[in-house]
Amino acid sequence: MSLQLGDVAPNFEADTTIGRIDLHEYLGDAWGLLLSHPADFTPVCTTEIGRTSQLQDEFRKRNVKTLIVSVDDVNDHHGWSRDINEIHGTVIDFPLIADKDRLVSNLYDMIHPNASATLTVRSVFVIDPNKKIRLTLTYPASTGRNFNEILRVIDSLQLVDEHKVATPADWNPGDDVIVSNAIKTEDAAEQFPKGLREVKPYLRYTPDPKD
Repeated sequence: MSLQLGDVAPNFEADTTIGRIDLHEYLGDAWGLLLSHPADFTPVCTTEIGRTSQLQDEFRKRNVKTLIVSVDDVNDHHGWSRDINEIHGTVIDFPLIADKDRLVSNLYDMIHPNASATLTVRSVFVIDPNKKIRLTLTYPASTGRNFNEILRVIDSLQLVDEHKVATPADWNPGDDVIVSNAIKTEDAAEQFPKGLREVKPYLRYTPDPKD
């Protein structure tokens, strides 16, 4: 059975470009972003890992640790990292996980046999500090991920954890948010002093509480 939202992210130990890690120990009290790549020295993956490296400051602001898994060994990962750093002007400082035995890929259901019997799809897992899976996305091998969307979802998840709100379609940080239906309207005005806009009794907006 594939992993579902709210499941505990399966723990594992693996060799990586920063040494051997235990996933749960590595994450500690941080959020985690686990990304799978079909193989080393492939073009779309090269652009994605370069972009992940360029965005490390943004991930750190959000207390997110990034990890990459590919079904190749650590030596290949190091060689590929040099290419990625050269192309993108970055220094990769997060772990690239070696998964030649496909332990991690199978644990996280990253290999879809009808797409490829051996290569992983482009999986995305966002893991919260309680080690719960909060987001899963699956892209085909030919399509690079949208990192703006990944950051947007992390922003939404972290906001929702802090306040009793939800985020509407196409929401971005700073936009109005939706007040939880668990809060009565008479109580919402007190909890959200920036104001309440009621469209329907079940659809009520308030300004982003983080602003």
